[in-house]
Amino acid sequence: MATRPRINQVRLRVYQVLLLALVLGAWHVLTQPGLLPNFYFSADNRAAFFFGEPLKVAGRIVDWFVGGEIYGHLWITLVETALAFAIGSISGLLIGLWLGLSPMASAILDPYIKAANSMPRVVLAPIFAVWFGLGMWSKVALGVTLVFFIVFFNVYQGVREVSPNILANARMLGANRRQLLSAIYLPSAMSWVFASLHNAVGLAFVGAVVGEYLGSARGVGYLILQAETTFDINTVFAGIFVLTAFALLLDGAVGVIERRLMTWQPRAAETERT
Repeated sequence: MATRPRINQVRLRVYQVLLLALVLGAWHVLTQPGLLPNFYFSADNRAAFFFGEPLKVAGRIVDWFVGGEIYGHLWITLVETALAFAIGSISGLLIGLWLGLSPMASAILDPYIKAANSMPRVVLAPIFAVWFGLGMWSKVALGVTLVFFIVFFNVYQGVREVSPNILANARMLGANRRQLLSAIYLPSAMSWVFASLHNAVGLAFVGAVVGEYLGSARGVGYLILQAETTFDINTVFAGIFVLTAFALLLDGAVGVIERRLMTWQPRAAETERT
C-alpha cells in the first residue's frame, strides 16, 4: 500500500507564514486610500471604516498589553472559558460513559437528549442571567451547555463502537466490569474525547463571549461590545484576534495533553505501513 508523502515541517511553516503575510498585506492595501485609485471604497476611505486597518489593529493590541488595560478583562474571559471547558468536558465524559454502558437509561433519555441538543443554546443566556446573575457563572453555564453535547456524543459513540469480539475475549480471560471500563471502554472513548475537545475549546470561548455580550461589565466580549457601540472597528478586530490567539493556545495545550495520554495509539503513518 502506498504511503502518504511526508510534509517538510519547515517548508510547511514557511508557506503558512507567507499566506498570513499575503492576507495581511492585501488587507492593508485594500484599506489604504490612494493605493488603489479605482477601488470602490478608496474614495472616502470607507474600506477602513468597514474592515479596519491592520496597523491600527496591531497598535490597539500593543496598547492593551503595554498599558495593562486588557489583563483584567482577559483574565475574566479565560477563567469563564476554562471553567466551561472543564465542567462541560468532564460532565460530557461521565454521562456519555454512563449512557453508553446502560442501554435502558439511554433508550429512556434519548428523546430528551435529542431535544436538548436541537435547542439553540444561546437563547438560554437570558435565563442563566436570571438564575446566576450577570457575574461569571452565567457565562460559565452557557459555555457548559455548548461544550457538553459535543463531548457527550463523541464519548457515547466511542463506547458503542467498541468491538463485541474484544469484549468477549476480555470476558473470556476473566475481566470484570471495572477492568473492562479501564482497559477497553475508556481508551476507546478517549480517542473520541480528544477529537471533540479541539472543537470544544472554541465553543467554550463562544459561551463566554456571548454571555459577556448580553450582560457584563468586564471581559474581552465586553470590550468588543463597547467598541461596536462607537463603531470602532479596529478595536473589534483587536478583540477578535486576542480571543483567537488564546483559543489557539488552549487548543495547543489540549494537543500536548492528547499526545502524552494517547501514546499507546499508533500514528496514521504507522497503521498505513502495517
